[in-house]
Order: sequence, then structure tokens, then C-alpha cells
Amino acid sequence: MRKTIHIAGGGLAGSEAAMRAVAHGLSVVLWEMKPKRFSPAHKNPDLGELVCSNSFRSRDPESAVGLLKLELGILGSVVMEAALETRVPAGKALAADRELFSRAITWKLSNHPDIEIRREEFAEWPEGDDPAVLATGPLSSDAVISLLGEFVPENLFFYDALAPIVTRDSLNAEKLFVADRYGEGEGEGDYLNAPMNDEEFDRFLKALLDADQLTPRPFEEVKYFEGCLPIEVMARRGPNTLAFGPMKPVGLVDPRTGKTPRAVVQLRRENKEGSTWNMVGFQTRLTIPSQSKVFRTVPGLENAEFVRFGAIHRNTYLNAPEVLDPFQRLKAYPRVFVGGQLSGVEGYVESAAQGLWAGENASRVAKNLPPVLPPPDTASGALLNHLRPREGRKVFEPSNVNFGLFPPLPGKVPKKDRGAARLEIAVRSLKTFLESVDYPARGSNPRRDPEPDRDSTDAPPR
Repeated sequence: MRKTIHIAGGGLAGSEAAMRAVAHGLSVVLWEMKPKRFSPAHKNPDLGELVCSNSFRSRDPESAVGLLKLELGILGSVVMEAALETRVPAGKALAADRELFSRAITWKLSNHPDIEIRREEFAEWPEGDDPAVLATGPLSSDAVISLLGEFVPENLFFYDALAPIVTRDSLNAEKLFVADRYGEGEGEGDYLNAPMNDEEFDRFLKALLDADQLTPRPFEEVKYFEGCLPIEVMARRGPNTLAFGPMKPVGLVDPRTGKTPRAVVQLRRENKEGSTWNMVGFQTRLTIPSQSKVFRTVPGLENAEFVRFGAIHRNTYLNAPEVLDPFQRLKAYPRVFVGGQLSGVEGYVESAAQGLWAGENASRVAKNLPPVLPPPDTASGALLNHLRPREGRKVFEPSNVNFGLFPPLPGKVPKKDRGAARLEIAVRSLKTFLESVDYPARGSNPRRDPEPDRDSTDAPPR
């Protein structure tokens, strides 16, 4: 009798876990509460919704996140496949049209004969002893938190923020220029840039520091993730925090003046048509009236039309070193594997990777095979090692993948060559590892040939 794996959550991690299970010849029941219920940050009823940015960050395989993308490609990631299919220009980054991306993920899963999608909230553990994957994300519902409460004594949380999105037609093109830092993009440039001189930057900074913020409720502790600080929090650390952070002008020259501006606001396209653009690094918890006032002080954005204002929401994650085993199972309830950001990783690519391995090991356990871990000198292995106990670490916090999580390189390697060395070692190590274990390739196996109707899950995105 074919075994069934229940997966809670149709985001990036849950989608990866589902595709690993069917690659192993198992059946999947995927629980997704949308569209019956939405979290405070979700709007799209499709699977694989990109809630924050539409960027998967650097494509450079000699960077940690670029290496993780490369590994995911080798591993047959459905998320990387969909991101490439729906890619939009973003310089050296990989960015996707968020609606087409979600549509692609939905199509791939809903048309697989071995995946049943139940549009219901996951509110109780499934019967039986077969493994399950909990990948409900950082905005898990109260019902899921209640289920976890049976086995996990403490949930930690921090706040994450969304950046505003504006329409292209509402921007003043005469005050903007198109360029990528150091001309590293494709063609003339993928980013719109709003340059500021000293006076304009000082005026913006004053407006930002004087603006009203949303007040957290008394029982809510404000604990931000350092890699995604609200812009007003950065501003309070001093003006150079912005000028050397999200508003850094390095590598950008205003073609009208031939000079590097004091600061720059970069905008990255949100869709293939280029009709909407994201204010890069401008995540915020300002009130909506304050956002309208402050962000319109940016040159070129005086009449900006906001498709989405910045927002703040609570991200829930587990104290993984305390409550998860090395294979991402709940120590107190080993049939449950935890995938994605709920496990304590941060970022789209990281969530997909962790979800993939949670799905892989849940599938292996269902088939009475031993679970496995990718080598620690790979990006995948280094990321999973972050979730394990570490000597000297007093507080566990979510993390993006970074080379600081990797084991030391052998010998002395010049700084400029370390990325290439990491890449060579990781690819060789991963391929050797995959040859030593039963890692079945993912097949698409669609239920039917696609129709040309883009509004249907029976057709892939175009």
C-alpha cells in the first residue's frame, strides 16, 4: 500500500517537500488554508506566494546564497525552476514576477497526480504513524501554534517588514536614472535610481525620523531580524547607516551630473511588464499616512502611487537547537518534520532548501530508509548545521545562509579566491554525496497537457 505524507503549508518549503515526496513514489496531501483564511501578510490564493521582496538575491555562485541556488538546481528544486521560468531583470540578483511565480508553483503541484491539495486549515495531526511535514511558515495560524504547544514549551518570534511598491507611471522619470551598480546588470540597467544631494538627503532623513510609527501591542516584544531592519530603525542609528546601507550610492553615477550622489533610493521591478516597482531596502513600520508623506520626499516619487505600503508582521520560529533533532524532526514528536522559516532559517532560498531536505528525510523515513544530511561543506549542509546546537551560542536566531556557517577552508586561501574555493568544494562534495545515497530525480509527471488559459491552474504560466 502506497504511503501518504501530509504536508501543512503550501509555501516555498511545503512545495519543495511535496515534490520530494512524490519523487520517492509517495502520495502527498498538501494542506493550505488559503483562500478560506489569509495571514495578515498574504494576499494571493496561489501556492508559493512571495510575501516580502520578489528577489531571491544574488545569482553569483561564488556567494553563499548563489551557491545555495546552484545546489538547489542540482537537487531538482521546484522553487528554483519556477523562479527561472518567471524571471524579471534585476541586475546580479535573481528576481521573479511574483504573480507568475506563484501561478507556476500552483500549476506544477496541482497537476501532479500524486498530490492532493486540501484548501483547509491544518488543525490536527493526521492519524497513523506516517511522517508529516509542518511547513506553515513564520505566520503560522493559532491552530498550528496550539498543535506545536503540545510538544514545544516555547516559541520565539521576531518582526519582519515589507517594503512599499509603487507604480511606474506615477514616477517622475526626469529625476530618475536607469543603472546597476558598476554596470553589472544586463543591458543598460535593471534598477531605477532616485539620487539625492546633501540637502535632499537631510530633508528626507528629518522627515523619516519625525514620522509616526505603528505602536506594538503591550504584549508584543519588538525583536527585529538584523538582515531586515525597518528603515526608520536604521536611520536612528545615524545617517551613515542609510548612506552605507540600503541607500548607498557606491557604484552609481548620476549621468546628468557625472558625479556619485550623496544617497540613492533604488527601485526594482516587480513584474515582467515593469508596471510596478519595489523600493529596495525600505521595509518599514511607519503608519500609512507617514509613508505617503515621507517617501514622497524622495526625488522622482513626489506623486508616487503606492500599490502596497510597507507593513510589519510577526514571524514565528522554533528554537531549533533545543526542539529539533539533526534531521529537523520534533524531538518530542519525531514523526513530524519541520520545514522552512518555522525551523529557524531566514529567506526564500533558505526556506526552499530546508523544506526540500525536510521533505527528503520525511520520505526516506516513510520508506524505512535512514535519513541523511548533506555534507557540511555545502551550502545546504552549512544551513542545516545552523539549526543544531553550537558551543558558545547563547541565543539562537534565524539566519540567512552565509560563509560564516561553513567549516574553515583547508589551508590558506586568499580572500579574493575564497568564493571560488567554496564553490568548487561544495559542488564536488554534493555530487559525491548524491552518488552515495538514493536521491531520486524529480519528474514533472503532469496530470494533463496544459491548456492556453493563463487564469487556470490547468495551464502553466507564460
